[in-house]
Amino acid sequence: MWIPSNNKYGVAVHNWHGDVRFGLALDVGDSVDIVEECSHWYRGSCPRKSRTVGIFPKTYVNIKDLTKIDPVVAECTQVLREWSEIWKRLFVDRETYKFQTLRKVMFSILESRRELLSATMTQDQTLELQMVVVSKIDWGNRKLGLDLVPREGPLAVDPHSIGIVKLYNVHVSSADNAKASSSRGTLRRKTQRKILSHHLYFCMRDFGHRIGGDDAEVYFFLYDGTHMRPLSERFLVKISKDGFSNYIEKLHSNCTVFTDLGAADLNEDLHLVAVVMRVGKIIQSDSIKKIEKSGTLGHGPTFRRPFGVGVLSLADIAHFDSSLEQSSDEREYNFKLFQSEEKDFHLLPELIIKKSSGKYSPIQTTQGTQGIVVSLKLLHGGLGQARQEQPLLFQGSTITRKMGFPDVIMPGDVRNDLFLTLERGEFERGGKNTGKNILVTVVVLDVAGNVLSDCLWGASGMESQSQYRSMILYHQNAPSWNEMLRLSVPIEKFATAHVRFEFRHCSTRDKTEPKLFAFSFARLMDMGGATLSDGQHELYVYKCEDPAKLQAANYLRLQCRPRDAQAKMDCGGCFSRSSKEVFVLRSLLCSTKLTQNADLLSLLQWRTHPETIQDSLTGVLRLNDEELVKFLQDVLDALFAMFSNEEGNSTQHSGLVFHVLVSIFSLLQSNKFQHFRPVMNEYIENHFAAALVYKGLITSVEHMAVFMTKAEHPDPFQKCFGSLEYIFKLLIQSRKLFARATGGQYEDSFRRDLHSLFTALNGMLAVPSYDVIIPTQEALLNSTGVVLEQLKDTLPAPELGMLARNMLDAIPRGAPIRLIQAKLHAVKDLVSGELFHEDDSRTVVLSVACKHLRMHLGRRDELRLCAEILSEILSQLHELQKEQRDKVTNTLQHDLDSLCKNILGILIRTISIIMEGSNAVLPQLVACLLGLLQLLDETHYKRYWDELSPNKDPRDLKEFLSKSLQVYEDLLAQDWHVFPNDWLVMKLAANDVLRMSLEEFAKPLVYRFLGPQAFDSQLWWCYFSLAVSFLTQPSLQLEQYREPKRLKILHSHGDMRVLMGFQILSMWSQLGEQKLHFIPSMVGPFLEVTLVPEPALRKATLSVFYDMMQCEQAARGSFRLVESELIDKLDLLISGNKGDDEYRELFSTILLEKVKVENPNWKEAGIAFIGSVTRLLERLLDYRSVMQGEENRDKRMTCTVNLLNFYKNEINRKEMYLRYIYKLHDLHLQAENYTEAGFTLKLYASMLSWDRETQSIVPFDSSGQPEWQRKEQLYHEILKYFDKGKCWEKGIPLCKELAQLYETRRFDYNKLSEILIQEAKFFQNILTQLRPEPEYFRVGFYGMGLPLFVRNKQFVYRGLEYERIGAFTQRLQTEFPSAQILSNNSPPDSAILNAPDQYIQISNVRPVGDAQALKTAMVPVPEKIARFYDVNDVTRFIYDRPMYKGPVDKDNEFKSLWIERTILDIASPLPGILRWFEVKHKSMLELTPVEYACEIISNAGKELAELIVQYKRDPKRNINPFSMRLQGTIDANVMGGISKYQEAFFSEQFLKSPQGAGQQANVQRLKTLILEQIQILEQALELHGQLAPTGVQPLHNRLLERFSQLKQSLSGRLKRQHSESIVNTPLPPLPTEQRVAQASTSSSVNAQPIGNYVYDLDEIYTKPGDTVRPVDPLSSYQTLSKESLTIPLEESAAPPVPNRPRSQNFIANGSMDSPEVPPKRQPAANSPNAPPLPPRGITPDKRASNPMIFNDFGNGDAVGRRHSSQQQQHGQKYSVVDISYDDPEADQQPHSLPPNFQDASGGHLSVCFAPNDFRDSGISTTSSRELNHMNLNNLGDDQSTISVHHREHCRISSNGSLDMHVGVSMNITQRESSTSSFDVEDLPVPPPPIPPKSLAVTSNGVSFAGIDEAHSPNPTSTQFNHSQNQTQNHSINNHLGQEQQNGVEDGYSLLQHPVNGLATLPPQPAAVEAASSTSAVASSSSHQHDGGTF
Repeated sequence: MWIPSNNKYGVAVHNWHGDVRFGLALDVGDSVDIVEECSHWYRGSCPRKSRTVGIFPKTYVNIKDLTKIDPVVAECTQVLREWSEIWKRLFVDRETYKFQTLRKVMFSILESRRELLSATMTQDQTLELQMVVVSKIDWGNRKLGLDLVPREGPLAVDPHSIGIVKLYNVHVSSADNAKASSSRGTLRRKTQRKILSHHLYFCMRDFGHRIGGDDAEVYFFLYDGTHMRPLSERFLVKISKDGFSNYIEKLHSNCTVFTDLGAADLNEDLHLVAVVMRVGKIIQSDSIKKIEKSGTLGHGPTFRRPFGVGVLSLADIAHFDSSLEQSSDEREYNFKLFQSEEKDFHLLPELIIKKSSGKYSPIQTTQGTQGIVVSLKLLHGGLGQARQEQPLLFQGSTITRKMGFPDVIMPGDVRNDLFLTLERGEFERGGKNTGKNILVTVVVLDVAGNVLSDCLWGASGMESQSQYRSMILYHQNAPSWNEMLRLSVPIEKFATAHVRFEFRHCSTRDKTEPKLFAFSFARLMDMGGATLSDGQHELYVYKCEDPAKLQAANYLRLQCRPRDAQAKMDCGGCFSRSSKEVFVLRSLLCSTKLTQNADLLSLLQWRTHPETIQDSLTGVLRLNDEELVKFLQDVLDALFAMFSNEEGNSTQHSGLVFHVLVSIFSLLQSNKFQHFRPVMNEYIENHFAAALVYKGLITSVEHMAVFMTKAEHPDPFQKCFGSLEYIFKLLIQSRKLFARATGGQYEDSFRRDLHSLFTALNGMLAVPSYDVIIPTQEALLNSTGVVLEQLKDTLPAPELGMLARNMLDAIPRGAPIRLIQAKLHAVKDLVSGELFHEDDSRTVVLSVACKHLRMHLGRRDELRLCAEILSEILSQLHELQKEQRDKVTNTLQHDLDSLCKNILGILIRTISIIMEGSNAVLPQLVACLLGLLQLLDETHYKRYWDELSPNKDPRDLKEFLSKSLQVYEDLLAQDWHVFPNDWLVMKLAANDVLRMSLEEFAKPLVYRFLGPQAFDSQLWWCYFSLAVSFLTQPSLQLEQYREPKRLKILHSHGDMRVLMGFQILSMWSQLGEQKLHFIPSMVGPFLEVTLVPEPALRKATLSVFYDMMQCEQAARGSFRLVESELIDKLDLLISGNKGDDEYRELFSTILLEKVKVENPNWKEAGIAFIGSVTRLLERLLDYRSVMQGEENRDKRMTCTVNLLNFYKNEINRKEMYLRYIYKLHDLHLQAENYTEAGFTLKLYASMLSWDRETQSIVPFDSSGQPEWQRKEQLYHEILKYFDKGKCWEKGIPLCKELAQLYETRRFDYNKLSEILIQEAKFFQNILTQLRPEPEYFRVGFYGMGLPLFVRNKQFVYRGLEYERIGAFTQRLQTEFPSAQILSNNSPPDSAILNAPDQYIQISNVRPVGDAQALKTAMVPVPEKIARFYDVNDVTRFIYDRPMYKGPVDKDNEFKSLWIERTILDIASPLPGILRWFEVKHKSMLELTPVEYACEIISNAGKELAELIVQYKRDPKRNINPFSMRLQGTIDANVMGGISKYQEAFFSEQFLKSPQGAGQQANVQRLKTLILEQIQILEQALELHGQLAPTGVQPLHNRLLERFSQLKQSLSGRLKRQHSESIVNTPLPPLPTEQRVAQASTSSSVNAQPIGNYVYDLDEIYTKPGDTVRPVDPLSSYQTLSKESLTIPLEESAAPPVPNRPRSQNFIANGSMDSPEVPPKRQPAANSPNAPPLPPRGITPDKRASNPMIFNDFGNGDAVGRRHSSQQQQHGQKYSVVDISYDDPEADQQPHSLPPNFQDASGGHLSVCFAPNDFRDSGISTTSSRELNHMNLNNLGDDQSTISVHHREHCRISSNGSLDMHVGVSMNITQRESSTSSFDVEDLPVPPPPIPPKSLAVTSNGVSFAGIDEAHSPNPTSTQFNHSQNQTQNHSINNHLGQEQQNGVEDGYSLLQHPVNGLATLPPQPAAVEAASSTSAVASSSSHQHDGGTF
C-alpha cells in the first residue's frame, strides 16, 4: 500500500531503465522528489523530466537528509538546473556572448559548490565563499530576467517566517545587492558603517640587484606623496651578498603588515618606498679588492652606505571601494631602483615622485630579473578583525606601525612610541680639505647615564638595540640622513630618560673604530611632565673626542637646544660648542599614556594648583581630541569633582565644567571615537561616583533650554542637547547613587525637577523656529528617544507617555520641514527603542505614534518617514505576535485594535490618492498596508466593523469597504505593479495576505449589505470584480512557470486561484434573489474565472453559467442577455490567449449534463445554446491558434470566414460579423488579394441601404455616417480593389448601381460622369488588358494532426497569378510544415484519416464555366469576354482519370480506354471572399472510349472554328498563328489518329461486342465530327489563302497539296449519306530510301519486345523535386508516336504526289534535290522500322496551353516546333494559333522544348511536355477548350509523375536554322488544368489528326532510328548544321506523303495513346531504324510547331 512520504529527496545511484508499467527511468546522479512509498518502491518525479511521475525501486536511490544539506549548495543545484535550459536556448539562438558568459559563471558556481560540499574550510572561509556564490547567482538571475531571491546574508529567507514588511525590506536590500553584484562574485553591498581602518599586507618576493659582493639592507615604508613625508615606520629586509634566496634568517622575515591606514591615507599619492643600503666598506672598491684578494670579506668595521631608492605607486590599491565586504586579492608588483648623488640621497623619493629625472638615473638589474618584486594585499577593519579573518597572513609577519594614531582609537589600545628622524647635521671641516665621513650613533640613557636596552628600533623587522648607527655619506660635512627610528621607553623611565647622538668620523684607511668628535642630546620630558613636543628640533652640538668624558652628569646640565628650561645656565662644563654646528632632529609622539599638553596636566593636578583651574578648563576646551580621550576617566573624575561641592551645591567653576563635559560628550558622538561609547557606559555604571551632581546637571540643562534664544553662539547649545543621552545617563546614575546612599530621599523633589526640566524643553521646542535655533531644536528631538528610554526605570509608563506626547505636541503645526522631520525621527526612535518592547510603555508610545502618523498621512507629507515608522511598528508587533503565538496577551490585542482603528482607514485613503501619480514611497506604504492586514484576525475585523458602523449606520463602513476594494483592485490591475516584476516572492506573499483579507471583507457584505433594504449592488460588484482580478492576475498563473518553480509555489502557497474560486462561488450562492442584479454584467468576469487553466477550478465554476441562465429565464422568460454577453466576452477572451480545447470539452459536458439532470422547461433552448457556444469556442480556438506568423495567414483567413459565417448565420450578431469582415479585409490586403478584399467588403455593403439615413458605425472607426454614404464609400473601395485585381466584370454592376444613385436619387452629375468614365474604362480593360487565367487545385487534408477546420476535408484553391502546381505545393508545405504530401490521387483509407499525422493530397482541377453566363448573346462573343466566364464565377470543377476495362489491345488501346471523371461542387463561387472553398458535393461519372474520342475531335474542331471567326473579324492580325494551326492540323499528319478510331469503333465487330453495346449513336456522332473537321479545314484554307501575304503563299500551296492528299486518303473510309468522303483516299508514299540506307549504321539490338502492362491509376501526383521511377513505355498514355497519328491506308498504292513550288528559302543539294516521291521499298526482315514522328508544334499563346512563340513567316525563318501530346491528351483546345493578336511578343524567339521520349522497348516516340514553360513570360498556356475537357494531372498512371529536370531548348536563327537541346527527364505535372466549360452534346466532330514527321530520340542510352540527332543527350550532337538546315529544309517536305505511306506499309502499329486528348498510337514490335542526318534535318525543318493538333 502506498504511504505518503514527507518530502523525501534522493539521488539515483544506478541506472534504471524504467521498464515496468508506470516506471520512471533514471540515470546515475538524477535527483528525485519522492511523493509516496511502499515496501520496495518509491513513487515520485525527477526534475530533469518535468511533469513526469513514476515508480522506481528503493535500492536504486540513496535518500538524502535535507536538514544536513547546505542551503546554499541546494540553491546552487536548483539554479544550475534552471540555467542549463536557458543556456541551451542561448546556444540555439546564437547568442554567443551571453552563452559564453553564462557558461563561465555556471562552471564557477559548480566549482564553488564542490568546495562547499567538501566541508574542508573554516566557518569564515565558508561564509565568504557562500557570499561569492550567491553574488554570482544574483547576477545571473538579474541578467537572465529571473526572479529575485530575497536573502539575508547568503541564505534565502522563508517568506512565512518573517512579516511581510520585513520581507519587503529584505527585497529592497537584496535588489540593491543584486544590482551591485558581478559575474566574478565581487559584491558592492551597502554596509551600515563605513570601514575606517585598513591594513596593507606586504611581502618581498624577489630582489633583482647584486651589490658588488656586499650585503644589503632594504628599508620599506609608506610615503605620502602629497605632503612628502613618511606615513609609517620602516620595515627592514636583509639581503646577503649571495643573493636574495640566501638572505632569510628566519621564516616570514620578508613579510609585514602596515597597520592603521585611514581613509585619508588611501589616496592617489600613496607610495611604497624602498631605500637600499649597502653594508660593507665605505668605498665599495675596497670591499671588492678585499674579496678578490682573500676570497672573503675582512674583519674590519662595516658601514651602511646609500645605494638606491625605488618608489611604487599604490594608487590602484588605494582606489578600492570601501563598501566591498571581502578583502582585495593579493597582487604582485615590480619596480626599479634609481641612484643619485649622495648629497641628494635623502631627497631621492621626492625626486622620483616628482619625476625630476635629471637628478637621478636607473640602476641596471641582473639579467632576467625585474628589479624588486613585491606582493600586496589590502585588508579592512580593525587590526583584531583582520587577524581573525586572515590568520595566515599575520602568522610570523612583523607589524609595522603607522606614524600616528589610526582613525578609530580602540579603548584597549596601549601605545607608547616616540618616532625620531635624523634629518641633517652641519659640521665644521676641522682643518681638512675633504669632508668627514660622519656616523651618528643613537643611544637612550637614564638620568644616571645607564643605557636603556630593548627600547630602540631602527626599523620593524629587526631586534631591539641598545644603540643605533646611521648610514654614512661620503665626505659630507653637512650630511642629510633622513633616517627614522622608534623609541619605546617604559612609562616609568620616560620622565628621566634622554637620547644621546654621538658623531664619529670614519676613516677609509683606519681599521679601528670610528673616532668620536662631537655629540648632541635631547630630553624626552620636561619638568612639568610634558613629553618632547612634536616637530623639528635643532640640537646643540658639543665637542668631545674622549668617550670617557661622555658622562650624563657632565652634559645634562647643559642646554640640549635653545630655550631648554631644565638646563643650568651658569655651569660652564667641559664641553664646548660652535654656533656653526647644529644637529636637526624631528620627533613624533604616539602614546596613549603620555601627553605633551600642559593644560591637560594642569587639569589633572587641579587640587595642587587650584588657582589655575579657570585657565586649565579654558585650555582643555581647546585641546586636541586624542589628548582628551587618552585620559578620559581621569579627566571626568576631575571635572565632576570640580562641578559640585560636598553638599551638592554648585561651585564657581560649575558652568565652565559643564561646558567641558558637554564638549567631551559631543566628542564621543564622532565616528573617530565611536568605540569609546562602551568605555563611557562602563565608566558611568562602574566608575562614576558623583552622587550629588544630578541636581546641577538638571539645573544646567534647564538653564540652557531657557536661555537658548538669548545665546549669541549656538554651538554650545547644540552640543548640549546633542549630548543629552550621556547627561541623562549620568543624571540618573547620580540619582541612583544618592538614593542608594540616603534610602531614597527627595524622590518627589527629583521628579518635580525632571518635570520642570521637560517643561523647559517643551518651551524650547515651542519657540518659533528660525535658522539659528533650528539645529538646536533638531538636536533635542534627536535625543528624545534615548532620553525617555533612560527614564523608563525612573518614571512610570503613563508619565513617560505624557512627557513624550507633550514634547512632540509642543512643535507647532506650521513648523519648518526640518523640525517636522526631526519630530518624526524622534517618533521612529521611540517605536524602535526599548520602550516599545514592554507592554505598559508600548501602548503609550503607540498612541503617540498613531496620532502623528494620522496627521501626516492625512496631509500626505513626509510619507517616507511615516512609512518607515509604520514599518518599524508592524515589524515589532509581528515579532511579538510570533513570540506570543500560543497565547497572545490582551495588551497586544488592544494595541492591534488601536493601530487598526487609527491607521487602516487613513492609510487606504492615502494609498488611493497617491496611486494616481508616481510616488516612490508607494511600494513601502503598500507593504505597510499588507503588514497591518497580516496582523489582524477575525476578532480585530469584527471590532473594526462595529467601530465603523455606530448605531448600525453603515455609511462609514460602506465607504471604507468601497475604498478598500477599489485600492485592492488598482493594485491587482497591473499584477502588483507597485513592486518590480522580478519580486515574485513578495507578490505571492502579498496575494496570500490579500486573499485572507478578502475572506474577512466578505462577512460584512453578507451580514450587513445583503438584505432587501440594505443590499448594495455596487459594493458586491466591486467585490466580485476584485476577486476575479485576483484570480486572473499573471503572477498566479502557475502554468507559465517551469516545473520546479511551479511545484515550489504549490508547496509553499498552494494554488490560491482555487481557494479564491470557491470563495467566489460561496459569495454567489449567498446572493439568492439578488443574482439578477449581476446578469449579464458578471458573465464576463465569471467567464474569465472559468478560463483559468486549472481543471478543479473550471469544474467548480462552470456551473455558475447554468445558474445565471436559470435565474434570467425565471425572471425574464429567456436567457438572451446571458447568451449575448457570453458570446461577446468569449470572443474577446479567447483572442486574448485564454482557454483551450479542454475548456471547450468541459464547457459542453458540464453544462449539458447540468441541463439534462436538472431538466428545466427551457431544456431544448439551453442545449441549443450550449451547442452553439461550443461551436463558437471551436472556431475561436482555431482562429487563435493561427493568429501569429506569416505562414498562417491563409489559415487565419479560413478561421475568420468560419467565425464570420457563425456570427451571421447562427447567432446573427451584426457587430461581431462586421468586426470579422474587416479582419478578413485586412488579411486580404496584406496578401494582395484585391479581388477577395473587394468581395469581403461587398458583404458589408449588401447590408446597407441607399434609402436609409441612419448612422452607421464600423469597427475601428467611431465616426458615424449615414447608411447610403457608408455604402457609397464602400462601393468606391470595392471598385478600387476590383480594378487592382483585374476583375472588372464584377465592378461594372456596382458602377451601374452608383450611376443610378447619382442620376436618379442624388442628382450628382459630377460623380455620375466620373463613375461612367470608370465604367467605360472597365469595359475597355476587359478587351485590351492582359489577364492571366488562374489554375485551380483540389487539396485534401487528412489526418487527426490537422486543425479541426480543415481536418479530413477537401478544398478547391484558386492559384495565384502564374502559379503552377509545384509552386502551389511549396506554398502549402510552408503553411503546413509537418504535413506529408500524398503522391497518389486515390481516396485515402481510414488508416490515413485516423492517423495522428498530417497528410495533404494535391491535384489540378478544371473549372466548369457557367453555361448561362453568356446565354443572352446574339452574336459570337469576343474571346476575351468569353474567357473570363470560363474560369471565373465557377462552383463546379472536374478532373479525369483514365482506366481500362476489359482486355487491353496493345495494338489499339483506344478500344478499352475509359475516362473516370470526378465532379466537385464547392460552397461558394470562385473568386469570392476567399481564394478557396470547401468541397460540398462530389460525384463521379465514366466516359466510354467512343464518347472520349468524340470529345477530343470536337474540341479540335471548335478551336479551328474560333480561329476562322477571329480572322474574319480582324483580317489584319498576324497570320502566323493561323498558319501554324493549319500546318499542325494538315501537314503534321496528326490526322493519322483518326485511323485508330476507325479501326477501333467503325467496325461491325465493335458494335456487336459488349463494349460497343449502346454506342451506335456515339459512333455515328464520331463519324459526323470527322467529316465536319474536313469542312472546317476547307473553310480555313480558303480564308488563309485570302489573308496570306506573298511570303506565306508557298506554305499555303503546300497546305493545299497536303489537304488534297488528306481528302483522298479519307475518301471511301467515311461517307456521309449524301456525299462522298475524302477519308478513304490513300496518302502518298513516304520517302524512306534514305532511312533504309542508313539503317545499317543504327543499332538494331535495342528493339525490345512489348509486354502487357497495366495502368497504376493511383500514382498521379509527385512532389516537386522527387526522383521519379522510370516510365513504362506501354503503360504511359501520355506517349505520342508518329504511328499513333497516322491514318491507316488501304493496300492500294497511293497516287503520286504532284510537284509543287519550293519554299522560299529552299537550297537544293545533291542528296535531296528532287521533289519526286521515291519508290516504295519493302524493308528487310531484320531491318528496323521507321521511328514514329512527333506531332508538329502548337503555336503558343499568352492564354493557350502551347508554350512556344513563333517567328514571323515573312522573314522566311524556320519555325521551331513543340510537341503537345500532353495537351492533346487532356482534351484541351489544340489551336496552333491562340495568341493575343495585338501582343508584340508573339514574334519573339521560341522557348524551351521539353519532350519526353519513349525508351527502346517501345520502339516509338514518347513525347511529354510541361506546357507551362511560358507561364511566367506573360504567355497564358491554357486554352479554354483544352482546359474544358481533360486534366492530365489527375490521370492515375505512374507515367504522369515524370519530373522535368532538363528541358529542350529550341532556338530559331534568323536564317532559318534550328538549334535544339533536348533533355529526356520531364515533368508533366506542372500544369494541365482546363479552365473552360463544355457541353458534350454540342461539340462538332473534327477530323482526326495528321501524324508528325519522323523524329530521332535517344532514351535511357538507346538510340532510335528516325530520331533527330539533335535530340541526343550528347551535348556535342545537339545542334543542327546550319548548311544542312538550309539545304534540306524544303525537300523533306516534298516526301511527306510517301514517307507516311511507307511508314504504314513497313508494319507500324497504330495503337493510340491519349495525351491531353490527342490520340497517340503505340508502336509495333519492330527493329528501330537509325536516323540519318537527312532525316534529322527533315525533322527539324518540318517541325515548325508542336505537331498538328485538334
